[in-house]
Amino acid sequence: MSAQRKGKGMLFPKGGWESDESIKEAALRESMEEAGVLGTVEGVLGKWCFKSKGNDAYYEGCMFPLLVKEELDVWPEKDIRQRVWMSVSKAKEICQYTWMKEALDLLVGRLESAPKVNLRTYFYL
Repeated sequence: MSAQRKGKGMLFPKGGWESDESIKEAALRESMEEAGVLGTVEGVLGKWCFKSKGNDAYYEGCMFPLLVKEELDVWPEKDIRQRVWMSVSKAKEICQYTWMKEALDLLVGRLESAPKVNLRTYFYL
């Protein structure tokens, strides 16, 4: 998750994707730009519809877990976002939106049914 640019809470990295990239490539790019992390984008958790605060438009977003393999010391939005690691329970406590909590629940369910995996989630302020 990342802090909103105006410092009013936490959101998952999100954004559009370029015409020359897949949706998974876009998710990886957004994670690198906003959180300075690289890794493997895994299977989609689901799709959610959300309303933009800027223009009252509705968008459909796909959520993907990222198996983080590298943390960068420098990344494009480092000056406006800080990376902080925390537990899933703390992440759910901080989430502002129901759809974010639903995505976290789906991720936890997936991880609990798989072989043991570290349940750390990243946030950046």
